[in-house]
This record gives sequence, structure tokens and C-alpha cells, in this order.
Amino acid sequence: MLLVLLLVAVFWLAYSNGANDNFKGVATLYGSGATTFRRALAWAIAATVLGSVVSIFSAAALLKAFSGKGLVPDALTQSPVLLLAVGAAAAITILLATYLGMPTSTTHALTGALVGAALVATGSIAKPDVLLTGFAQPLLLSPLVAVTGAVLVYSLFKAGTRALGISRQTCVCIENGPPQPTQVLPDGSAVLAASASAVYVADAETCVERYEGGLLGLKVQPLVDAAHYASGAAVCFSRAVNDTPKIAALLFASGVGGGGWKLALVAVAMAAGGLLNSRKVAETMSKRITQLSPGQGLSANLMTSTVVLAASHLGLPVSTTHVACGSIFGVGLVNRTCQWKTLVQILAAWLTTLPLAAALGALFYWALSTLGRV
Repeated sequence: MLLVLLLVAVFWLAYSNGANDNFKGVATLYGSGATTFRRALAWAIAATVLGSVVSIFSAAALLKAFSGKGLVPDALTQSPVLLLAVGAAAAITILLATYLGMPTSTTHALTGALVGAALVATGSIAKPDVLLTGFAQPLLLSPLVAVTGAVLVYSLFKAGTRALGISRQTCVCIENGPPQPTQVLPDGSAVLAASASAVYVADAETCVERYEGGLLGLKVQPLVDAAHYASGAAVCFSRAVNDTPKIAALLFASGVGGGGWKLALVAVAMAAGGLLNSRKVAETMSKRITQLSPGQGLSANLMTSTVVLAASHLGLPVSTTHVACGSIFGVGLVNRTCQWKTLVQILAAWLTTLPLAAALGALFYWALSTLGRV
């Protein structure tokens, strides 16, 4: 019965993870107006499934880390009671954040749940230094690296476009406002007299910033769009590579059956969560942190995918949420459009994730242990 409940808890956790995390890689595509919500979501799910499949070959260190070895006594790492408590606690924590529309960290939730369950089981953590160096440091440092890297990447991107003579073409939408004096140029185009900005008429979906100019004989805007889509897929792919082993580790540690179906279960549940319950977090990530253009979104995605893929290769349990939000925020610092109220709300969600998961992990482990003795 415990193993059946463990399967349910892991599926629930993977579903919650997909609902909260699947869209993060394509948030800049949707937020910058490069594509619609549905198309961005479909792109995210496809890249996530591919990342889940690849994860078994490239992230074995994360399987070991989130089986609890080193963080809890070895005797507990295969305990169905511990694994069930951790899975259920993390799932509830992530689902609550998703309901509130707040992007949060599955890594934080799993770590907190492990710590809480271990404290009830043994009265202490087996190796506190492992918690600090193997978990806390990557989680704390990764968003700082992402912010700094995004500021640098986007600043270089801006400098590069200026050096190549690439200009930005902005669509101006005027609704029920005062008349704007315009000047018609000899080529038939119109500019605003006050700013000399070109005036275009378009609907809301196409009224986005575009790049005018060429590079190596090719138009820049299609190149930016292609790179933006590729970077979004890279973020979703790298997130799945990093997150799938963390969740599947709960099943691997239980010793139930072979490995393939466990990863398939996690991948299917992630895709289902993203398909059915990702809208609230998508709106927060895409539109409530900062304003984004395609070039800004591309810069943020390049930084996010680089950090997460590097962490997966090194076996470091970073949070894709922290890295993605940090990258988007870094771009917002450069373009000075950060929405600080949203940032405070996101930070509050991050600060409460670990203690809430720890409390739930402790509660579930105590309750399951008590029932087992009855």
C-alpha cells in the first residue's frame, strides 16, 4: 500500500512541477509577443518531454543527491515512509504556489521535505555540511549568477546591435488619446514629429518591437526569432534534465521495478501539469516581472539555459525557477522596467517554500510512522 501511495505522490509531485515549471523556458516568448500562449506552451511541453528522456543519461549525480544519501542516514534512503512523506510534502508545497500564481522551486521543496522528515526520523540531519555545500550554496548562488550574467549578455547584445547598425522598429498603438503630429517622409512612411519614431498600424498581437537590418546577408529579425525559440526550448530541455532525476529519485530509491517506466511516469505527469495548470505562473513570469522585447527575452533565455545545463552536468541541484527569474530580472535592470512589487512577492514565495515543505515533510513522516505502529 505504501508503494502504491508513493507512486501517487510522485505522479502528483511531477504534475505540480510541470504546472509550475513547464512554461518558464518560454515565458519570454509569450511575454515579448513573439508567439501566443498556446504555441509557447506546446513548444515547452515538447522540449520538456525530450529533456526528461535524455536526463537518465546525463544527470545520474542528481539521482543520487535526491535519494537522500548524505543528507539523511543511509538506512532511511530506501524507507517507503520517508519517500512518501517527502513526495507528498513537496507536491503540496509546489501546487499551493502554482495556485497562487507564484513561480517557486521544486528543488527547495524537495530539500525542505527531506530535512523535515529526517529531523522527525532521527532528531538531526546526518551531515549538515552536505546540506550547506551540496544544496544551499547552489540554490543561493545560481540566481545571483543569472542576474549578473543576464545583465552582461543583454548589454553585449545591445552594443552588438548598435555596432552592426541594427535598429529597433516599434509599433505605436494610440487609443482615445490626444492627436499625435506626424510627418510623412518622401518614401511614404510616417514618423512622429516629436520623436521621429516610425508609426505603424497593427493589431495587439503583432504590435511588438522588431529589428531592422541584416547580418551576413540575412534579415536580423528572423534570426532573432529562431534563436529565441531555440533558447526557449533549451531552457525547457535543461529544466527537464535537471528536475526529472530529482523527482524520479524517490522511485529509484524505493527499489520498485526497472528504471524506464519511472522516468516515463515523471515525463507524462510533467507534461500533463504544464498542459492543464500553467496559466497563472505563465502570466507572472511572462508579464509581471519586466517588459520584454524579443532580443531581451533571447538574452535572458541564453543565460538561463547555460546555467541550468552546466549545473546538471556538474550534478548541482540548482533551481530553474531561481535562474529563470534571475535572468529576466537582470534584463529588467538594464532596461529599467522591473516591477519590484512582483519581485517581492516572488521572493516571499521562495523564502517560505523550504520551511513549509520541511514542516509538511515532518508532519507526514510522523503521521505515517504513527499509523504504521498502530
